[in-house]
Amino acid sequence: MTSNSLTTRILIGLFAGLATGYAVHASVSAPQAKEIADYLSIITDVFLRLIKMIIAPLVFSTLTVGIAHMGSGGAVGRTFVRTLAWFITASIVSLGLGILMVNLLAPGVGVGLALPASDAVAGVATKAFNLKDFIGHIFPKSIIEAMATNEVLQIVVFSLFAGVALIGMGERAAPINRALDAIMHLMLVITGYVMKVAPFAVFAAIASSIAVEGLGILITFGKFVGGFYLALAILWTVLLGAGAVVLGASEIRRLIPIIREPFLITFATASSEAAYPKLLESLEKFGVPNRIASFVLPLGYSFNLDGSMMYCAFASIFIAQAYGIDLTLGQELAMLGLLMITSKGIAGVPRASLVVIAATLPYFNIPEAGLLLILAVDHFLDMGRSATNVIGNAVATAVIAKWDKDKPMSDVEAEAAAAMVAPHE
Repeated sequence: MTSNSLTTRILIGLFAGLATGYAVHASVSAPQAKEIADYLSIITDVFLRLIKMIIAPLVFSTLTVGIAHMGSGGAVGRTFVRTLAWFITASIVSLGLGILMVNLLAPGVGVGLALPASDAVAGVATKAFNLKDFIGHIFPKSIIEAMATNEVLQIVVFSLFAGVALIGMGERAAPINRALDAIMHLMLVITGYVMKVAPFAVFAAIASSIAVEGLGILITFGKFVGGFYLALAILWTVLLGAGAVVLGASEIRRLIPIIREPFLITFATASSEAAYPKLLESLEKFGVPNRIASFVLPLGYSFNLDGSMMYCAFASIFIAQAYGIDLTLGQELAMLGLLMITSKGIAGVPRASLVVIAATLPYFNIPEAGLLLILAVDHFLDMGRSATNVIGNAVATAVIAKWDKDKPMSDVEAEAAAAMVAPHE
C-alpha cells in the first residue's frame, strides 16, 4: 500500500465514519446507538491490540540496537542530554501556553452548564502522584512483565542498560546486534500488514463516537472545544517554528507531509500508540538515522506528551473557572510545576490525561466532580491532544538528528553508524 493510497483511505474512513455516526445518532434511540457503537468499536479495539502487540518488541529492538550502534557511552550521553533538554523546554512551553490561553479565552466563565455537586464522584482514580511512586515506576521489576503490560518507560530503561552493555561487549555483541536488527525489521514488516486495517479502524472509531454523542455535543461545549483546538493550533505553530529554526523552513515543509499518516491515524483513533510504528518509519523516510529515531522516539512517548500536558493545564483551569474559583499567578505556576512531574509517568495509561487532572485538582481545592463537565467531549479532545503528541515527537526527533549530524563523530561512532546503514543498502 503506497503512502498516498493509505492517506486517502484513512481520510475516506474518517469522513465515512462522520456520516455513518451522524446517521445512526439521528435515526435510532440512544440505547440502540450505544449498542451499535459497541459493535463498531470492536474493529478499533482489534486494531489497537494489533498495534500494542508490536510496540514492546519494536521499542526494545530499535532502542537497544540504536544505542549499540552509537559506538560509545559518550555518544549516548550527549544524545540523551540534548533530548532531555528539548523535552523539558517543550513541556514548559506546552503547559505555559495552555495556562495562558485558558486565561485569555476564559471558556469556563459563564459556561452555562449545570455544575455537578462538588462531592459527586467522577469515576476517575484520584490517587495523587508523588516522586516516590514516579521513580519506583520507572525501573522494571521484570522486563518480561514490562513487555507484557506495554510499560514503554520501563522497556526504555531496560533497553538503555542493554544497549550500553552491548557497546561494552565489543565484537562479542555482533550476533546479538544482528538478531535484534532482524527483530526490528520483522516488526516493521508486521506493521505494514497491520496498517491495512487502519482505514477501517478510523471509520469505526469516528462512527462509534458520533453515534453515541452526536455532533450537538460539540456545539454545547463549543467554547471549550474551540478554545482548546485554537491553543493546539498555536502550539503546532510554535513546535514547527522551533523546528524550522534548527532544521530550516524547507525541511519542516518536507517533514509535514511525511508524518501526515501517523498524524491522521492518531487523530482518528485518539491513541498515540497507534501511530508509533508508522511514525518511526516516516522519520527514517525523512532522513533521521535509525539509531537516533529508535533512541529519541521511545523516550518521547514517555516524556514528551506536549498535547496531553497542554490539555491537563487547560482543562484544570477550565474546571476552576466553571466553579468560580480564581487561581492566583503563584497557584498557576505551582500547577505548571506539578503537571511537569505528574505528566511524565502516565504513558500508556488509558485516558491518562483525566487521571493526571484528577490527581491535580485536590491540590488547589478544585472539586474533582468538575471532571464530569468534560467527560462528554473528552474523546474529541483526546483526538487533538494525541495528534499533537505525534507532531511534538516528530519535530523533537528530527531536531536531535540534526544536532547529532552537526557534531562530528569519532572514528568508532562513524564505523558504528556505517554498520547500521549497511543492511539497508
